[in-house]
Amino acid sequence: MGDDRDDDLIEEPLEADEAAPDEESHRGAFGEFGGESRGLIDRAFRERIVLAGVVLGRDDPEQVDASMDELARLVDTAGADPVARVLQRRDAPDIATYVGSGKAAEIRDISEHHDADTVVFDNELTPAQQGNLEAILKRSALDRTAVILDIFAQNASSLAGRTQVELAQLRYRLPRLRRSGRTFSQQAGGIGTRGPGETQLEVDRRRLMRRIRKLEQDLVRIRQNRATQSKRRRRTSNRSVAIVGYTNAGKSTLLNRMTDAGVLVEDRLFATLDATTRRLDLPGGEAVYLTDTVGFVRKLPHQLVEAFRTTLDVVIDADLLVHVVDSSAVDPFGDIDAVRTVLREIDADGVPELYVFNKADTNPVTAARLAAREDDAVAVSAVTGEGIDELLSAIGRRLRASTSVVSLVVPFDRGDALAMAHREGEVLDESSDEDGWRLRVRLDEGSVGRLAEFVAGDSGETVR
Repeated sequence: MGDDRDDDLIEEPLEADEAAPDEESHRGAFGEFGGESRGLIDRAFRERIVLAGVVLGRDDPEQVDASMDELARLVDTAGADPVARVLQRRDAPDIATYVGSGKAAEIRDISEHHDADTVVFDNELTPAQQGNLEAILKRSALDRTAVILDIFAQNASSLAGRTQVELAQLRYRLPRLRRSGRTFSQQAGGIGTRGPGETQLEVDRRRLMRRIRKLEQDLVRIRQNRATQSKRRRRTSNRSVAIVGYTNAGKSTLLNRMTDAGVLVEDRLFATLDATTRRLDLPGGEAVYLTDTVGFVRKLPHQLVEAFRTTLDVVIDADLLVHVVDSSAVDPFGDIDAVRTVLREIDADGVPELYVFNKADTNPVTAARLAAREDDAVAVSAVTGEGIDELLSAIGRRLRASTSVVSLVVPFDRGDALAMAHREGEVLDESSDEDGWRLRVRLDEGSVGRLAEFVAGDSGETVR
């Protein structure tokens, strides 16, 4: 498209510092520009970040602006300070630099004016685009994916969480390894070899691949252990309920309110990454396992979705999803769509959902209006406890709706079947006669199938 300097460029300073930068004071961040090699954003100091976004084609400018607001919150959560914001309009991304070489030069000028350490793009960059941008900007160029990965790396605490985050980071970095190619390892060439030896880039790539395979094997073992734990829970009559929702919607606060779980609660994005499961007794006497899960976000990196499948298995296996929505959000239905996108990606979109519009204490009218749009939805405040009793009743109703009450006749010599009925269902009535034990039990579809030979027909005889 030639020189892009005439394209729409909106530069919005995020702080009042207009002093001209001292070139010698520039502090590099990631990659070839120095910084902490273990993270994508250097936390030895508060980096100064320029945010860059592109309105493509028919994109809604308001949605792009909201996405940029969220990117600013992500950068702040990662431990850096946004100092300026750049928006560009163009029909399609530039293949080489996404924004075009002329626009990249303007962003470089803005970055130098604000003494910025890094430019973070709201759009996903290819490895080639990232390298070309860094060559023009003379500083690190990161995308939204890199920032989210960095936040996850800071917050992961469990073995599974740390393993999943490291795997996602390495998969992200592997195609972005860049070296001059002129540095060689100690494996120098000699008689019978085909060259002067391996480049350092090849050595680094092989090490990363070896580490990735090791992490993948570790996750297989973790998934097997969790599958065993899940199998033990399914042997009981307790159903499983997973709390899902957009990040910072109040999922952990809701879990604490309902179960006294004591989970960390902070007013920031991705404060909770590790799944936490607690037993919850419903008003009808049923007991369920309630699990808090990682929050979702727009443009959630595919690497994280893939890496976190081990944690998200609890969502796939759940009997009911409690979908928590921040009723005070600027675009609550956009948040819902973002969560639904991830649920489809992990094949969990078929699990029944109960919508819970949280933070009703900030705007009760809006929360009630949103809840009225969805069937059986509830407006609550996890902070004050408002609406929690109604939520518990709604969970019980939805779980009971997916079960059926059956009559069983179990012979006296089949104590194992009697134990299974008590273990997998809710026994509503039990008596005995000459044929054996007679029970009325509420069971899910799978349990009905396992006890099918003892289900009584209309005549009272056992169906076999």
